[in-house]
Amino acid sequence: MNTRYITGGQVYVDRSFQQKTVAMEEGKLRLLPPDAPVSGEVYDAAGKKVVPGFIDIHTHGAVGVDVNGATAADLEKIGTFFAGNGTTAWLASVLTDTEEQTRWCIDRYKEWRTEAREGAELLGIHLEGPFLAPAYKGAMPEHLLRHGDAGLLRSYQEQAEGGIRYLTVSPEVEGTVDMIPAARELGIVTAIGHSGADYDTAMSAIAAGAQAATHTFNAMLLLHQHRPAILGAVLESDVYCEAICDGRHLHPGIVRLLLKVKGLDRVVAITDSIMAAGLPDGKYHLGVNEVVVEDGDAKLASDGTRAGSTLTQDAALKNLLAWTGRPLEDILPLLTENPARLAGVFQRKGSIADGKDADLVVLDGDCRVEAVFLKGRRFQKR
Repeated sequence: MNTRYITGGQVYVDRSFQQKTVAMEEGKLRLLPPDAPVSGEVYDAAGKKVVPGFIDIHTHGAVGVDVNGATAADLEKIGTFFAGNGTTAWLASVLTDTEEQTRWCIDRYKEWRTEAREGAELLGIHLEGPFLAPAYKGAMPEHLLRHGDAGLLRSYQEQAEGGIRYLTVSPEVEGTVDMIPAARELGIVTAIGHSGADYDTAMSAIAAGAQAATHTFNAMLLLHQHRPAILGAVLESDVYCEAICDGRHLHPGIVRLLLKVKGLDRVVAITDSIMAAGLPDGKYHLGVNEVVVEDGDAKLASDGTRAGSTLTQDAALKNLLAWTGRPLEDILPLLTENPARLAGVFQRKGSIADGKDADLVVLDGDCRVEAVFLKGRRFQKR
């Protein structure tokens, strides 16, 4: 039995940094005293911090690959890029598309699961639509949006063999609130977004079981003192709030406000990245849309609407630290524990504890990713 060790580092355990030795065996981790005897392969993390791998629950692609057109090999290409930036698990966000193409994407995910992979673990699928409001469609193709349809969702989930984990709906769209309990029965977490819903309608979706808000503040009706709208509902309630922390989608002051209102346990740092992540400025696409990236900012070629991001989670971490002035131990849950809890995988990911997946990131003194371990194996960045 081949046991690997990380020694000498400050290990993030129970939201504080402690001197520990981490043993990694058969993909799982075990915490040992710092002076525990070790033999075999050892990574010396002296002067560094050992943290859980990051989890991105909302991304549409990277390095030239768009999730809506990604083969199994393409999905692995995305996962390999993510791993190099500290993201050890992710959900593939399928943008609103035709039923035929959505089913094609589901089959590609199933193909990905059939082979041993070297990159970040693809936890499943996030369906961003098609049950969304035309007025807040963002980059969604309007002609493909539709009313809530629990039967279609069930059919997708049966085809995915339970692989759909996350769904974004607009509460004001006919039939969507009624879908939320059905989604939960199917093992799918529902988020609300791309929405101009009023406060009462949004609250009815939350009462029905919605657990999150998709890219909070973006593509949704904003707060008014007389009309709190969907934003007021998600800020007041206990749902998780996704946040794109690239400095373009949200002003740093808004990020600080969100953290103050929601607390550190209810904000999830996502990238909402597109195929341009990791690549230079230029022309790309997002689903059926043409996108132009200038100075790292992705916008629809047709009308200039912002269309995802080129963000990576390691960059989001550094932004959050700079904007908030909070210590690393406060910010880490936004990229680890919170998305793991929301995605329903906290029993094996999102924190460093005995028996959990040995998905770990070693950060240097400037919080840069120095090493990544996937199921206990050191990942070699390409």
